[in-house]
Amino acid sequence: MMLRYALKTVRARKAGFLGAFLALMCAAALITACGTLLETGLRGTIRTERYAAAPVVVSADQNVHQSTVKRKKGKTKVKHKAKPVAERAWLPAGIGRTLAGTPGVARVIPELTFMAEPLTANGTGGRTAHGHAWESAALTPYRLTAGTAPTAATDVVVDRYLAERARLEPGDRLTVQSSKAPRSYRVSGIAAPATAVRHQTSLFFSTAEARRLAARPGQVTAFGVIADAGTDPGRLRDAVSEALRGTGAQVGSGDDRGPVEFLDAAAARTKLVSMGGAMGGTSLLVAVLVVVGTFALSVQQRLRELALLRAVAATSGQIRRLLGREALIVGAGAGTAGALAGLPLGGWLHGRFVALGAVPDTLQHTVGVFPPLAAVTATLFGAWAAARIASRRVARIRPAEALAEARAERTRPAWGRLLAGLLLLAGGAVLVALLSVLHTEPASTPVTFLAVVVLSTSVALLGPLLVTAAALLLTGPLRLTGPGGRLATANLRGNAARMASVVTPLTLLIGMTCTVLFVQPTLGDAARAQTREGIRADWVVAARGPGVPSEAARQLRTEHAVVTEVVPTTVRVGLDKYAAQGVTPAGLARTWDPGVTAGSLGGLTEHTVAVSELAADRLHLKPGSPLKLTLGDGTPATLTVTAVYAKGLGFGDLTFAHDLLARHVDNPLSRSLLVGTDRTRAQLVADLRGFPGLEVLSPAAADSLRAQRRQTDAEVGFLAMGLVLAFTAIAAVNTLAMSVSERVREFALLRLAGATRRQVLRMLGTEALSVLFLATALGSGIALAVLTSFSIGMTGRAAPAVTPLVYVTVVAGAGLLALVATALPGRVALRVRAVTVATAKE
Repeated sequence: MMLRYALKTVRARKAGFLGAFLALMCAAALITACGTLLETGLRGTIRTERYAAAPVVVSADQNVHQSTVKRKKGKTKVKHKAKPVAERAWLPAGIGRTLAGTPGVARVIPELTFMAEPLTANGTGGRTAHGHAWESAALTPYRLTAGTAPTAATDVVVDRYLAERARLEPGDRLTVQSSKAPRSYRVSGIAAPATAVRHQTSLFFSTAEARRLAARPGQVTAFGVIADAGTDPGRLRDAVSEALRGTGAQVGSGDDRGPVEFLDAAAARTKLVSMGGAMGGTSLLVAVLVVVGTFALSVQQRLRELALLRAVAATSGQIRRLLGREALIVGAGAGTAGALAGLPLGGWLHGRFVALGAVPDTLQHTVGVFPPLAAVTATLFGAWAAARIASRRVARIRPAEALAEARAERTRPAWGRLLAGLLLLAGGAVLVALLSVLHTEPASTPVTFLAVVVLSTSVALLGPLLVTAAALLLTGPLRLTGPGGRLATANLRGNAARMASVVTPLTLLIGMTCTVLFVQPTLGDAARAQTREGIRADWVVAARGPGVPSEAARQLRTEHAVVTEVVPTTVRVGLDKYAAQGVTPAGLARTWDPGVTAGSLGGLTEHTVAVSELAADRLHLKPGSPLKLTLGDGTPATLTVTAVYAKGLGFGDLTFAHDLLARHVDNPLSRSLLVGTDRTRAQLVADLRGFPGLEVLSPAAADSLRAQRRQTDAEVGFLAMGLVLAFTAIAAVNTLAMSVSERVREFALLRLAGATRRQVLRMLGTEALSVLFLATALGSGIALAVLTSFSIGMTGRAAPAVTPLVYVTVVAGAGLLALVATALPGRVALRVRAVTVATAKE
């Protein structure tokens, strides 16, 4: 019976439920899109290309492991955790002998993978270039289509893709930038893969030259294992796993070979899980807040209808069940439509992340049934919960009071609502205070957006009081605007709850947008300031390609010139990741000053490390303390702290000697060279003529280049939160339009009382500006508190980077949305004759 009545109500009041439907549909689409990113991170396929002919691939463990033992109530529980390392981990070459003696193994092919960038006019078309030994061509397999295999140290075989793109033929010369100085090779042959290779280009060298370029004596990247005829790949994998038990080597077959080949795709899985989870969680919180407000407004607009039901003996439970079933009906339709729309949205979002370089295209976008089902379930629950919350007051009033309750809003807010609002305000204050003691971006970013949502929720609950206070504050100025201003003042006072439902999404929109736009600049500006203060070099040598080779540094280094090579990476202390760099210790004080506060950089060697104040505080270190860590390629090391420095935000948390770090990274080329010399730029350029792709910059120009790179990284964050902001903007417009469209009777009575259309529209405009003023004040206050606390925690200074023009644009955009969403429904509502509306509503 109640379900049938709910269906009839939804059909009869389509316009009234349209706002809730749109809000729920957008929420479902957003949750589905974030869910597909999360699912891609959890089980996205990384298909192998170069290992297609090897049924089993043996590689090194790419993770750092940590086990913790917990004892509770006499029971011992061991918990294992693992985190990926930043660089490629290598295997001892001696494992090949063990593999060769394993039953079912026909052939063991060692694999070397190292950086080898062909310097051609047309580049590689976005494909990553790697060098290999020719013996590993059998893993795909690659077969010669022209020329001969490389035998001399100056021979190279290129794949067919690169040959066609660069128009290379056997006998041509090709300059290759590897981990060493650029070198010219003779193209001895062209090879074509037996299977499709779409994401990389391969250069094959002689075995001796490949080992020289890889610079990993006694180590290999991986082993490809070829089975005997008739041996099942599954049995081969089991036999190899048994033979390598206890060595720490990883054995992969099928799709497990892809992560060995494409390390960046494997690392992107973790990034997508984190990004999808953060976006999905924020989206869900925003959706709940917005949908509750939308349903509250919908129920408030139906108070007269619900009051009549109570007056004709409908019980409180029946009213709640009616509203709950209506919400479920709307939620089911909106959730289904939103989930379907969210699937292509997730694909578009993944494509944008690939275009920005945040996710490699080797990690295939994966779509299953879980994200749409989760979105529909969350939408149904959110709609039902929102309806229950919104119906609490109307369902609990006595029938005799129902009609009177429907005529006007309560002048006093409910104590429960007031208490909940104050508790959330206190919770938001705690989160803001917590931000000031969080010093890492992964820890502080989720708290930042959670604080905005919690404080905005407190605004939603305390909204009627805030609107009433704003009305008192604006009474004087609004009266000066004429009859429209006086009517707007009366509406703000008499319909505070309705106005509060409009203030909430606008507050959230302004607060969230300002936070998203100014978090990264706050961090980036502080880092740039520290970098500018710490660079003492006269010139900076940067590379347009993969980096600056050490040979270029030796070319510039003279008795009167200090050259500092800088190699970046990340390392792990325990399971925690730290940004690190390797620098040349000799003459370091001439080119680089990180603000040493304890110890001395003069003691920086391959057995010592310098740490930032933040890292020293977290790890309880001081000069002379031992530090156990795992280098980028998984190599464990124990070093002694030689110095503590202040400028960790600009220069990373850990600083090593260059030669130590360069042996444990995939790309040992320097990110830049810091040159301290009295020579001119032209003289340095002349010395670097033999190194293509290098440019000599002033420290200021190099700082601008770093700022451009940081901006590219920030675009990923803007894109990640852009959908949430778009949803919030849609919700704000939706709520404003709902608020205005249901005031047809009010406008008719004003018309009959002598108000003109222009005066009514002016009243609406004044109301919108008043609401915008309050939302701007609240949203800006929330964003300022959160950003200031974030700045204190991350930079040590209460100086958030707020760009006035950007801030004004945000407020102007919110104002434009508010005015359009008010004016258009208002004009539509005023088209109907006032007498007709008044008579129909009676």
